Amino acid sequence: MNFPRFVAVEQSFPDRSIPNIPEHIRQELSAADFAARVPKGARIAIGVGSRGISNIATIVKSVVDYWKAQGAHPFIIPAMGSHGAASAEGQLDVLAHYGIHEATMGVPVISALDVVELGVTPEGIHTFMDKAGYEADGIFLVARVKWHTDFVGAIESGLFKMMAIGLGKFAGAQQYHSHAYRLGLEQMIRSVGASVFSSNKVLGGLAIQEGAHHETGGLVAVTSSQGLQGMIAQEERLLAEVKSWAGKLPVPEMDILIVDEIGKNISGAGMDTKVINRSVNGEYNPWPGTPKVHRLYARALSEHTYHSGVGLGMADAVHDRLVNDVDWNPTYINSLTAGTPAAIRTPIHFPNDRAALEAIAPTVGKLHLETVTYCRIKNTLELAHLLVSENLVAHLAPGATVVSQPFELQFDAHGDILDHQANKSRTDAHSHASTMA
Repeated sequence: MNFPRFVAVEQSFPDRSIPNIPEHIRQELSAADFAARVPKGARIAIGVGSRGISNIATIVKSVVDYWKAQGAHPFIIPAMGSHGAASAEGQLDVLAHYGIHEATMGVPVISALDVVELGVTPEGIHTFMDKAGYEADGIFLVARVKWHTDFVGAIESGLFKMMAIGLGKFAGAQQYHSHAYRLGLEQMIRSVGASVFSSNKVLGGLAIQEGAHHETGGLVAVTSSQGLQGMIAQEERLLAEVKSWAGKLPVPEMDILIVDEIGKNISGAGMDTKVINRSVNGEYNPWPGTPKVHRLYARALSEHTYHSGVGLGMADAVHDRLVNDVDWNPTYINSLTAGTPAAIRTPIHFPNDRAALEAIAPTVGKLHLETVTYCRIKNTLELAHLLVSENLVAHLAPGATVVSQPFELQFDAHGDILDHQANKSRTDAHSHASTMA
């Protein structure tokens, strides 16, 4: 089979990086005056989740240092529902892999699945809270505000989702997702979040926003002292803002998207559904305004997903190594708790890249296979640097620039894609640009 030539492409996204994260956090939290709401020596539970957030260890350490400076006694609790195979040890391990443990943070990390029942929402949802958090003098959340992979709403992923599913541990996550199947995720998050808010335990938190380069672009103090509706309004504003920062694939439509790695550290669904234009239930191209993807081939699991295969079911084809790398126990627990069994269905899989691409290329409705269009990305978080087939160059979006000479797709003796040509083309292009400057 003859493949089209490829080129390296760079997308120009604003760099929103905050230069001095610890100082920025100190100023934000001091201005919000969280410490005035708790007694000196208060025990403060800092809730931290399981996502692959840029600079997360630095951010959490800065929050710890703020509370220590106020004379409080902070400690960290995992706030990640059923993640980490729904075990206390697994959730400790998730945080430790992000550099968050007692030796680096200077405070205890207390992980347990014990919960306290808070009450019942008007919809009949029994609500729960991490017991260690409930027994503290206050809970402070560290959460990224971003779009959710399963739905569109004014509130999606963020502080309220962590208040609901994260602090509810496995007991809460199981029940909440069951109710969400009937009510919708946003309504469930709002309802359970309001119940958790009424416990008067949550002081607020630090909302993290990331730009299109996966950089820390916003660190905003959100305080419960502004009331339930005030917290909701602030999270809605932050989500609307971060949605406007989102990166997209640089062409309106492609036949085959090649994704080098998927994983829970990249997205809760393994791949960002609003980049690949798939739903966790397998629906093709459900998101309006998002580039259309007709076939998707996933090559491997991310090293930092720790063998969770959540998301492989959204691919049309995968490499054998991806299937062989899956630890099905945490994969089943997370997907079934979330009510998304389709997201872990095993696609057709192949022993090498060439076999996979040659098998799926004829399925896109084109008689001449050299006209099939391709886009290749490392993962759905990293969209600034990617490869596209030469037959897509004329369709590149504004802000997307070709930075290499065209090169042939080549394969090693095992039939897997050789990367050195693309890397060399990028290097040559950058060297040429530097020389010209």
